[in-house]
This record gives sequence, C-alpha cells and structure tokens, in this order.
Amino acid sequence: MNFFSALLYYLFLFPLSLLPERVMYAFSDALYFIFYHLLGYRKKVVVGNLKKSLPEKTDAEIKQIMKKFYRHFCDIFLEGIKTFTASEKYITDRVQVVNGELLENYYHQNRSVILATGHYANWEWPALAFIRHSSHHALGIYKPVSNKFFDKKLQQTRSKFGLTLMAIREVAKYFEEHKTIACSYGFIFDQSPSNPDKGHWVTFLNQDTVVLTGVERYARQYDFPVIYGKITKQKRGMYRIEYELVTDTPQQTRNGEITEAIMRINEKLILAAPEFYLWTHRRWKYKRNTV
Repeated sequence: MNFFSALLYYLFLFPLSLLPERVMYAFSDALYFIFYHLLGYRKKVVVGNLKKSLPEKTDAEIKQIMKKFYRHFCDIFLEGIKTFTASEKYITDRVQVVNGELLENYYHQNRSVILATGHYANWEWPALAFIRHSSHHALGIYKPVSNKFFDKKLQQTRSKFGLTLMAIREVAKYFEEHKTIACSYGFIFDQSPSNPDKGHWVTFLNQDTVVLTGVERYARQYDFPVIYGKITKQKRGMYRIEYELVTDTPQQTRNGEITEAIMRINEKLILAAPEFYLWTHRRWKYKRNTV
C-alpha cells in the first residue's frame, strides 16, 4: 500500500504541485470537463443537496450554480496539491486578512481563542497562513486518514509553517495541557458527527441538520472567546479571511447558542455565493428523531 502511495505521490502529485499557476489552472479547467461532463462525479449528491438547500432556485439556476461549483471544486483540489511544495510566501500572498487585530488583542490579554470556520471557499490556505498574522500558538484539528503514507504527508504539509496538528482523539488532552498558554484552536465545524445523538440539531439551509458541538463545549468549559473566520474567494487563487467575534463570554451563553450562531454565519456566506460550498459531502444523512 505504501509503495503504491509513494509511487502516486512522487510520479504524479509532487510534479503536479510544481506546475506554474497558469498551467495549474488550465489543468483545473480540464479536470472540470472530466469531473462534471464525463464522470459526473457525485452529481446526484450535489444536485440533491442544492435543490433541498435552495428550494427557491429554478432548475436552470441550480444547473448554473452546480457548474460554478465544479469549477471551484477542481480549483481547490489542485490548490490542495499545490500546498505540498508551495512556499510560505506563495500562500500568504494569496490570503488577505481582515480584522487580524482582534486575535492580537486577545493574545496580549494572554487569552486563548477558538476559531471556527466551515468547508467554504478554501479552508486549507488560510490555516497555513494563520501563523503570520497571529502571535497565538496555532493548533488545528485534523482527522487522520487510513493511508499511513498520505496521512504522514498531509501532516507534514499542514504543519510546515508552524501549525501544530492534533488528531480528533487528542483534542481534550491538548486543551488541558495548553490551558495556560495563549493558543488558537481551529475547528472546521460543519461536518456530520459520527454519532448524531451527541450532536446539536439546527435548521440549516432549509433542512434539519445535526452538527458537531466541539466549538461550544470547549469554549464554555475554558471560557475562550469564539471567533469565526469568514473565508471568501476574491478571484481564482485569491482568498480573504475576515475575523468576526461570535462571543467573548461563552460561559454566559445558553446551551446551543454558540453552535447556532456559527451556523448562521456559515449559512449567510453560502447563500451569498453557494458555488463555493462543499456540496459533494453527504451532509444530511441523518434525520431528526421526531418521536
């Protein structure tokens, strides 16, 4: 397994990551034709998600959003490969930061913060660029992949500029060990929980949706401010992250309030430009228990 994975990486992915930007995006255009027109990659899932999430849209509008989504999807797929060899300057030059002083204010108070964001635009590049606009010790949560070769490569890539990665199973330990250090904890929160009974139900994009509660649980336990990183795509290969305070007093919030607040911000971003959300995920596989 590792031999074939290494072969794939060194003969295909590594050379692909070295392509000049102009060539990379030309290749993305070719991938769009393959994924959308030839393979129809997860088209049923994408169409179903779009129609249920945006019921006011006509079939023609859904089709246009879907085409734009697949173009963007191919872009971020190749941008993800690009990160294997991209320099720190390459990444930071492509991520504009707005309201970064919000983070620094908390750092100077020696307060840790919890950063929340969703699968929108490009969540990888802002995470890599984070340590250049915040003095916090940056920790990001990741889900290990079963392929050991690629799990190691992804860890090396995501941590190469100073981000500390913590596996999902290690999160509680990291919070306890770093509770006296000014840290930023990055959560991509809009995934389906493995156990829906442990999630929180909200109405999101016109559907009953169960969401992870880690952001809220740790914020309330340690009294860490919650900040949303609003990532938007400015143009091809250029992104903007704007930091917005969700709450400075998490222990004074009611149960579910923080989770619902970050889902509302996420929803607003998606409705403004739905083509940049990750529609290929089977996001709504669980049904709310109405009994």
